[in-house]
Amino acid sequence: MFGLYITHPQVKIDAAVPVPKWGLSDVGAARARLAADNPWASQLRRIVSSDETKAIETAAILAAPSGVSVEIVEDMHENDRSATGFLPPSEFEKAADWFFANPQQSFNGWERAIDAQRRIVSNVERILATHDSSLPIAFVGHGGVGTLLKCHLEGRPIGRDRDQPGGGGNLYCFRLADRRLSCDWTPIEDWQGWI
Repeated sequence: MFGLYITHPQVKIDAAVPVPKWGLSDVGAARARLAADNPWASQLRRIVSSDETKAIETAAILAAPSGVSVEIVEDMHENDRSATGFLPPSEFEKAADWFFANPQQSFNGWERAIDAQRRIVSNVERILATHDSSLPIAFVGHGGVGTLLKCHLEGRPIGRDRDQPGGGGNLYCFRLADRRLSCDWTPIEDWQGWI
């Protein structure tokens, strides 16, 4: 059966609010509701979310059709960027480029990409080790660590060229039996489900 990694869609950006506490914007919530209307959402039997507000909100919307509860896993959070705090979008994009290009180094105190990758991979593998592989599961979180997980699943080096398109609200699908990708980043509202 299938597993999904789903990134939260658009958020309310507020420099006065810590980034992990940002919630979905109206656009982001609408996109999550569109995704929840697709048949694949009602097939989900387990939904695991990072503890970031935007991820929890996305997971809750996607859980409604199947009625499953959302499991929160604190260690599935985005790479720790608290050392720099909020960065304006243009500065953030430059920092993210550097983060992916230099995975063994820290960008001005950020968690290193290799450490964030190790953390997300170990959490996903720990959860899947006891999960019934006949049941569809979704992991909901942030695009950065989602990309690091994707690089691992593909057996490829960390690189931003494997990152999701801008705006968030994308997913990729992988087979639970062998952890191989069956689809690349796709907008959540456009994915047609497991084939």
